[in-house]
Amino acid sequence: MSQGPRSGLAAVSAALLAMSRHLEVRDVLKTIVASARELLDAQYAALGVPDDHGGFAQFVVDGVSDAQWKAIGPLPRQHGILAAMLHEARPERLADVRKDPRFEGWPAAHPDMSDFLGLPIRDGEEVLGALFLANKNCAKSSGDCGFTEDDEELLSILAQHAAIALTNARLYERSRELTIVEERSRLAHELHDAVSQKLFSLRLTAQAATTLVDRDPARAKGELQQVAALAAEAADELRAAVVELRPTGLDEDGLIATLRTHVQVLDRAHSARVTFDSRGVRALPAAQEEALLRVAQEALHNALRHSGAALVEVTLTKRGPGAALRVTDDGSGFDPTAVRSAGRHLGLVSMRDRASGVGGSLDVESAPGKGTTIEMEVPGG
Repeated sequence: MSQGPRSGLAAVSAALLAMSRHLEVRDVLKTIVASARELLDAQYAALGVPDDHGGFAQFVVDGVSDAQWKAIGPLPRQHGILAAMLHEARPERLADVRKDPRFEGWPAAHPDMSDFLGLPIRDGEEVLGALFLANKNCAKSSGDCGFTEDDEELLSILAQHAAIALTNARLYERSRELTIVEERSRLAHELHDAVSQKLFSLRLTAQAATTLVDRDPARAKGELQQVAALAAEAADELRAAVVELRPTGLDEDGLIATLRTHVQVLDRAHSARVTFDSRGVRALPAAQEEALLRVAQEALHNALRHSGAALVEVTLTKRGPGAALRVTDDGSGFDPTAVRSAGRHLGLVSMRDRASGVGGSLDVESAPGKGTTIEMEVPGG
């Protein structure tokens, strides 16, 4: 095998473990590309996932800066060598890709490449993507520099495991999508039940006020005040549902900005003061960020809807390589043991499931009249 900076069984094992550690498709793609480039000691690596329209749904590169990638322009199409790997499903090892008759050139900002090694990532008969490397790091003047048969064999092994990791990541994302659909369905049922009851009561009260307005104005006034109160309650129900259904924006904004915006919305929507503070937390794996956001949303929902709190504080702090989320309120509190025995969980089961699902932990401290603190810790990437 190629004697790069991390050649050998330990390097291969590290690469395979890194691929299996991630659950998000994008994270898996990045890990595959970085692992391939490091293992085979190449200057550039890329992986393209084809779409159904002659282009790529995703295209991940390693060895190219963000500024270079932006200057290169739109994602490539499936042509030339890329098309050969995708449609003929065979490896391509070339001493100089520029001399191949299928070569069709690059955009002006594209880095120059010579020696080339690429192969498809396959799951049975399905081609999941095309993985390729360029410019072996060695002395080109010697004349014998370039990718070897051993390099091709090593990349083939990596591609086989990459197919497994990518397939698992896709299954995870589909499972998560189903979970989101189920959550939205649950919210829709809750919204229907709560708001429909409020609106039904509001209509009956309004009808009663109409019949009383002439013969008993005082009672009619009382009924109209009740109408106003019911309308306000219905508006609160709708507002809470809209906030919970609001797109998280994690992919675009990250956890801290998304959580800060969510807290600001709640602070405006409720009479309680809701605050957010973050200290030293950097980007976390996507699955952990989503779990932290969902637990924060559930804890905030409980504090604002059930505790009667005047102040709710949310903090996100760095803890070792990971992070800790803390949601504290000064509300009525509860006895966690009594809640479990009564069959009411206030979302605690789902919060614990979310925490354990990303290798984290969840602690709940509460007592009647003492407020509630919910703390979730995740270990980091």
